[in-house]
Amino acid sequence: MNYLGITQAKLEDAGGYWTAREISQQPAVWADIGRRAVEERAALRAYLEPLLRRPNMRVVLTGAGSSSFVGECLASALTKAGHQVQAVSTTDLVGSPDSWLDPAAPLLLVSFARSGNSPESVAAVTLAEQAVPDCHHLIVTCNREGALYRRGASGPNAHVVLLPEETNDRGFAMTSSFSGMLLAAALGFGLLPDKAVAALAAWAAHILEAATPVAASLAHSGFERVVYLGSNECKGLAREAALKMLELSDGRVVTLSETPLGFRHGPKTIVNGKTLVVMFLGNDAYTQRYELDVLKELRADGVAARVVTLGAGTPMQHADHITLPGAGAASSLGLCLPYVVFAQTLAFLQSMALKLTPDLPNQQGVVNRVVPGFTIYPWNPQR
Repeated sequence: MNYLGITQAKLEDAGGYWTAREISQQPAVWADIGRRAVEERAALRAYLEPLLRRPNMRVVLTGAGSSSFVGECLASALTKAGHQVQAVSTTDLVGSPDSWLDPAAPLLLVSFARSGNSPESVAAVTLAEQAVPDCHHLIVTCNREGALYRRGASGPNAHVVLLPEETNDRGFAMTSSFSGMLLAAALGFGLLPDKAVAALAAWAAHILEAATPVAASLAHSGFERVVYLGSNECKGLAREAALKMLELSDGRVVTLSETPLGFRHGPKTIVNGKTLVVMFLGNDAYTQRYELDVLKELRADGVAARVVTLGAGTPMQHADHITLPGAGAASSLGLCLPYVVFAQTLAFLQSMALKLTPDLPNQQGVVNRVVPGFTIYPWNPQR
């Protein structure tokens, strides 16, 4: 069995088997998530729809690390759908509850968590209930044994979406868990139609087949810095892509994420001859005009070693454009899913090129798959 063009035996020897497998399995896992979403829709709608119909209902999307970026990808699409939405990481919420929890407004706290055992995950739920009398929870998790799942399953004001066991990644970096939670939530909130799942899986399979050689070439090109750019829904994706590269390279590759327009205002100074820029193009026609202007500018500058784009079309007919065939009508939120497969593949192959162990890139144990326990301090609301 080969994953990402590498034999299972070689992956096992290199300590990268689980991460490569979990990246490669995503098209099949997404199909399973799509089937489950249809089967569980009636129960989820019965819980969500009365809450979302309330005109003053505040929706806060939360999680830590990659899980928080799931919420950032969703926030723009949910806002366009007419909801009052904020994406707030559990690390921000737990560190300063007064900044984010309004007791006067009803709250739907949407918690994303791979394991559900990070200290902030349960603390965020507890603090929200402490601060907001009219508090409700939607928990999206990959682990039936996690503390967050158990908390949600037993709560009268909560609903849990449990993903297939395969999404509870055994590798250090979140891969199937990130895309699985993003897809499940997008389907649950009606942001993607059921029929989109097959197309998304096909585009991800196309990335795995056609773009893996491109990623392998980039990973062996000696880049020291990688910049990811994305607008709207793809802004959260850019943050996730930057984190994947930082994690799997064990910090040896410096990363940055920004919006294309924001990149001009100072962050562009990171670009030098050892920099790779990756731009995720959305399908919003208005926003894309700005994205293409920045792309043209970056290529005209001639400073970055490579500027690679992913999108539905063929911007500027450039060789460094990875096209998703037939994706011209896809939503920008939907595009995040096949795009993240490329970002994961690039980060994994960079880890391999650096002769690290992708399943556990930080051998010193300074960072961990699940953040170990730490003190959660008592909080007295100031409002």
